[in-house]
Amino acid sequence: MHEADWQDARRIAYEAGLALAADRRAVEQVPLAHATGRVLARDVSSLHTMPHYASSAMDGWAVAGQGPWRPGEATRPHSASGAVPDSLAPGTARAIVTGETVPPGTTAILRQEVSGLDPETGLLSATSAPRPGADIRPAGREASAGELLLAAGTRLVPGQIAVAAVGGHDTLPVTAPIRVRLVLSGDEVVTSGIPLPGQVRDTFGPVLPSCIGALGGDVVDTVRIGDDRRATLDALDSPAARTMDVLVSTGGTGHSPADHLRPAAGQLGATTLIGSVAMRPGHPAMLSRLSDGRLLVALPGNPLAALMAVVTLLEPLLEAATGQPPSSPITARSGESIRGAGHSHRLLPARWADPGERRVLVPSEHTGSAMMRGLASADVVLVVPPAGAATGDPVSYLPLPWYGR
Repeated sequence: MHEADWQDARRIAYEAGLALAADRRAVEQVPLAHATGRVLARDVSSLHTMPHYASSAMDGWAVAGQGPWRPGEATRPHSASGAVPDSLAPGTARAIVTGETVPPGTTAILRQEVSGLDPETGLLSATSAPRPGADIRPAGREASAGELLLAAGTRLVPGQIAVAAVGGHDTLPVTAPIRVRLVLSGDEVVTSGIPLPGQVRDTFGPVLPSCIGALGGDVVDTVRIGDDRRATLDALDSPAARTMDVLVSTGGTGHSPADHLRPAAGQLGATTLIGSVAMRPGHPAMLSRLSDGRLLVALPGNPLAALMAVVTLLEPLLEAATGQPPSSPITARSGESIRGAGHSHRLLPARWADPGERRVLVPSEHTGSAMMRGLASADVVLVVPPAGAATGDPVSYLPLPWYGR
């Protein structure tokens, strides 16, 4: 199959994720404490005004009218919680703490540090008179009832969950998680210790679950197989594999006698959506749809190539499948001349030449397809167009896959 242009590959992957979402459209209501990282399925609006009552922004006194004021009887802080306190008459005051309901009739909050009680008269006075409305948080200042707080497609982070809580929500409607199976292949792969000559240390098992989780997927299980056709078929089409939404495989995407991924997918009747991508490294990556609608994202076996394929294919697919809008590369300037790759985009780990301003990017060192050091020191993934880039040219970049969006 003809190589897909890098930008077309991201578009096709996003469209495949949309189709997957349509087939598996489901919404779950989850408690706020379990909503981090999930994606909103519907808009969320405030169930009441925010804040829903006028409160004090400071410790001190609620005062009515001009001073001096006669304080009311002392009460326990927040003793009137859940009820509207009695009104203040002009010339009176009531002790108040931060967050307490402001009594009706209050003119301002007199801060504790600028107030004083006359021991002889018992009257309260101010060393600096408060302006009307001072230190009162009015009801509805942050949002009105029914106002949009969070839009559908939002990937939830703690600050957004806090807003939902303040807005009166106990649960949130989120898209059902995308179930992912990892299929890690290779007779030469070892999972611990120092590899012997001809062996390689597994980099995918510890890393891909975090990447997939950051991008919106849920790694349900992981299987390790050797370079074997039967094992590949079983990993892709076992009863457990059929319960998944997406299969993510590593290795076996070439055309040698040791590569079984493409023949196995064909034997299962898969439709190839992307046979390869015009990108370096990572061009042997493949995207297929199995006959039951599951998607197969086949990553190359070299570590850096595989992770560049993650941001090319898996990121847009999971964005769409979880209801998120498509992300786009961001633009910066190249800090040096970078050669192109002919008809292919180059994806390179890169770092900021100006960390304080984040306007200029330079490629990291050690960026061979099997190397990890360059990625370990990188800030972003640099996307170099086929013609390359001269110093000062605009260049695009993407966040690293473990940061999500």
